[in-house]
Amino acid sequence: MVPPFQIRADYDARTIVVYQAYAPAIADAALRAGRFVAPFSFHRMTWIKPSFLWLMHRSNWARKPGQERVLAVRMTREGWEEALSRAVLTTADPAAVAQAAVHVQWDPERSPRGTALNHYSIQVGVGRHLIRTFTDDWIVSLTDLTPQVRKAASQMRTGNAAKAQRLLPAERVYPLPAALEKRLSPGG
Repeated sequence: MVPPFQIRADYDARTIVVYQAYAPAIADAALRAGRFVAPFSFHRMTWIKPSFLWLMHRSNWARKPGQERVLAVRMTREGWEEALSRAVLTTADPAAVAQAAVHVQWDPERSPRGTALNHYSIQVGVGRHLIRTFTDDWIVSLTDLTPQVRKAASQMRTGNAAKAQRLLPAERVYPLPAALEKRLSPGG
């Protein structure tokens, strides 16, 4: 049985992949520049998700208006863990949440068909005072996954779940330091 609160991600020794969905204008500008630039907003919180399937649920497989482009954002594990060390659970005291540089919430993980599962996926909101650090220091690369997403969605719609599954990024349990695990666990 999968533990209820566990980070699963695509990562290597130095980096972790998080996902975001954007309007074409934001994605195109970022991909051309190799980093986030205007019209990306540096003045509001941006949410990053290590769960590909949770983002597919949220963006309706890149069909939701304003979320038609899916980017894989490869960032340093050092930056990821720094963000998590500054995080406050969104279920905490409202005053603490309002002051936090980073917000964390746990939402039900999703199956490829969008069904809520009995374990949770982490969503990390990087606040506006940390956005420049995220975009300028922590991001290693941006990759457009939209063609892969569209192909997987098409396979799902036509009943080819096994073929769709092969197009999904491999995710495994992310090894959090014990102090971060405790900090991020609801009730921890």
